Amino acid sequence: MPDNLSQTVKQQADIVRVIGEYVKLRKSGAQNYTGLCPFHKEKTGSFSVNALHGYFYCFGCHEKGDVFTFLMKMENVSFPEAVRMAAAKCGIALPKREFNSPEEAREAGQRRQLIDIHEAATQYFEAGLKSAEAARAREYLTGRGVSAETIAKFRIGYAPDDFNHMREQLARHFNDEVLRASGLFSAREQADGSQGQLYARFRKRITFPIANEQGKTIAFTGRALDAEDEKGRPIAKYLNSPETALYTKGQILFNLDKAKAEIRKLGFALLVEGQMDCISVYMAGIHNVVATSGTAFTEAQVRLLSRFTPQKQVILNFDPDNAGQNAAEKACALLVEEGFEVRIVLLDDGLDPDRFLRERGLEAYTAAVRAAHRYMDYLIDRARQEFPARTADAKVKAMNFLLPHIRRMPNRIQRDEFAADAAQKLNIDSAILRQELKQAAAQRVESIRQHTHDPASETERILLRALVLPEDDPARTLAAEELSHHPEWYDGLPSAAILEALSNALAPENPLDAAPDQESRVLLARALEFVEEPTDVSTPPQSPAEQVENALHTLRFRHLEHRQREVRTLIAEAERRNDHEMLARLTAEKMQIDRTLRQL
Repeated sequence: MPDNLSQTVKQQADIVRVIGEYVKLRKSGAQNYTGLCPFHKEKTGSFSVNALHGYFYCFGCHEKGDVFTFLMKMENVSFPEAVRMAAAKCGIALPKREFNSPEEAREAGQRRQLIDIHEAATQYFEAGLKSAEAARAREYLTGRGVSAETIAKFRIGYAPDDFNHMREQLARHFNDEVLRASGLFSAREQADGSQGQLYARFRKRITFPIANEQGKTIAFTGRALDAEDEKGRPIAKYLNSPETALYTKGQILFNLDKAKAEIRKLGFALLVEGQMDCISVYMAGIHNVVATSGTAFTEAQVRLLSRFTPQKQVILNFDPDNAGQNAAEKACALLVEEGFEVRIVLLDDGLDPDRFLRERGLEAYTAAVRAAHRYMDYLIDRARQEFPARTADAKVKAMNFLLPHIRRMPNRIQRDEFAADAAQKLNIDSAILRQELKQAAAQRVESIRQHTHDPASETERILLRALVLPEDDPARTLAAEELSHHPEWYDGLPSAAILEALSNALAPENPLDAAPDQESRVLLARALEFVEEPTDVSTPPQSPAEQVENALHTLRFRHLEHRQREVRTLIAEAERRNDHEMLARLTAEKMQIDRTLRQL
């Protein structure tokens, strides 16, 4: 993004207005405003905003910066995105974006149209809920305790029992390509292999919009009103949008757009399993709640939570049945591996959060959340329930159930505590079994020790060094273009934040100024001062551009391998759910990934 453009936006943007959307500010001088700092917990406001000079400073935690710095920290976005957000919030017109190719321009245009068509669909469904046909839907929502305020807040709607009406309405504003790419419609395959006439995917269902972090609708969940169709065939209770250019199930957390501010404020997230559970908890007054969206919890969702929970604390309240407990275990394992402190809510009488709130009330639910069990206590209790006998065989099975969970914990002290606790509560007095637990507690150390010396790999260091080269350097051009177009290649790497910042903006005079945080500055400084010596002196040294090309190849290959593993897991889940449509899509994706990996 050109420097003069960012300076123009900075000069015109009202920093008090922008920060005032996140922090309650009060005037404390001619040009100064104060409030509670959003970056650390405090009771007395030490956060100051100067309207004249356009900066903020916290006298408590010493966070400081301009309007862009604030948005980058609060919204976890790159510098160019922060500039665009500031401009949008203050009504500042930006010049038309230039694209590197007609294909890139077409894709960007289609994404905008997909956002627009989902907004149109949301309004269509909202109007549908007010129609005479939707009387049963309104009765159902009323019976579930869903108020008019909740319906408006979450934009709940109704899809009429009609194959063509929605298509006819939206076709007035969107072309056939956008209609087909939206996921809002289905089409039968013709004998010649072509796709036939589009018809509405969601029919006779209550609709729940799924929004991205910015609150834009990108998909829907539809809840059926009937268990069977007119021919007596079973109807799936819930129907989700297929994955599109906008929507990937495993990368979205339902309600994050509404919950993220409260998550930051309270320091933890409450994670539930279903959308109705999430809506009920939110409308009861607990606003830091998010939900998985029709899929198993994924690594991408863990990374998403990491961005909004600096303290890395999560409380889980999944359904109490076997499927819910298994899902909770898997979610906990992913969270714990990433260093999260996890607690589990166990509600009385096997109730889910929605029903518990309706029957027992907010006070009882809040008490249950406060009494959430530590993850290790929850697992030990599970082991005792699964293998209740006090025989040696049962103890071995209980221990084998716990060993993988112990090894996943990144903190040695926690692993030791877990192992000692398990031995005591399971009444394991055998020296052999205790030794197994002790070894499990020690094994994780070796698995992570090799990564602690320098968090960035040589591949990352090559790309970081290239991105601080002059703008016309071929190595810099190649790295910036590929990384800006493929952020998924480096997502989750230690250097992700600084790679994103450098690849999407002009390099500053001092490269360290581009780092969005202290950790990134240290990582970049190490990359610039450390150059790995070639091990094979008989081979001519590679040029910077050749090094970048190889590094990009490595990133892409690793990303594809990781996605290949994810797809295999999702295929197993689709098979378990008998979701034939998802299974076909995932199988096709896996074949494509396999082909690409063979070619790389």
